[in-house]
Amino acid sequence: MTSLVAVADGVLVATHPFCTTTTTVVLGADGGCLVVDPAVTAAEIDALAAELAALGRRVTAGFSTHPHWDHLLWRPALGEAPRYATSLGARTALGRLAENVAQARDAAPDADVTALARVAALPAGPTTLPWDGPTVRVLEHRAHAPGHAALLVPHARTLVAGDMVSDVEIPLPDHDAADPLGDYDRALDLIADLLDAGPLDVVVPGHGTVGDRAQLRRRVRADRRYLADVRAGRPVHDARLADGADWLRREHAVLLERVAAGEERR
Repeated sequence: MTSLVAVADGVLVATHPFCTTTTTVVLGADGGCLVVDPAVTAAEIDALAAELAALGRRVTAGFSTHPHWDHLLWRPALGEAPRYATSLGARTALGRLAENVAQARDAAPDADVTALARVAALPAGPTTLPWDGPTVRVLEHRAHAPGHAALLVPHARTLVAGDMVSDVEIPLPDHDAADPLGDYDRALDLIADLLDAGPLDVVVPGHGTVGDRAQLRRRVRADRRYLADVRAGRPVHDARLADGADWLRREHAVLLERVAAGEERR
């Protein structure tokens, strides 16, 4: 099992073998903590809970960045603290429960699927997480999934990005959206604006490695370049594809086909 590693003031991250999935923990008041997108297998989540207990921490809040199965997992070992998602994310998690269960069982048979829809909806619009800890801003967009959100932890200058700005995954737009590529552009603009507006030193992608400010800028540029090449029908030269798994190359091929067929707005 991969142990938690401190990446910023009061922010810990564990990285798991399945799709280089990350778990983020933000330390709160009086021994509490926030757990974001915990692990994948039941054993990994139980090990995470045991490690937090050994650190004298109890889970006082949870958050799911978006309603894909691998970001909705939970276990009794983490306790009964409220676990949040955006309003659209929570509705989508409930509506896609059967699909998420099937995908989880196919991809990760050791995952516990019993809590995939147990997330509480936050109010729509700009908000902060309601918990007893440092301010955590919820930045909702629809680049990757309905109700997707990044979390900004201002005191730690950290962005928990969900399934965006990864060093191992290309952009994966939400094909069910009205304007998938436009949504992705706007989410990248949001992240670029954060970089321009003030200190942002650490990025934690949902899959991949933790990066610093310079790496985040490079990832935003790489994602913009990828989307521009796809739109223009140019050959795509991206190391994430060359080194990626078969499923990632299949997703790339699907996007190329959809753009060529006019199924993704330009």
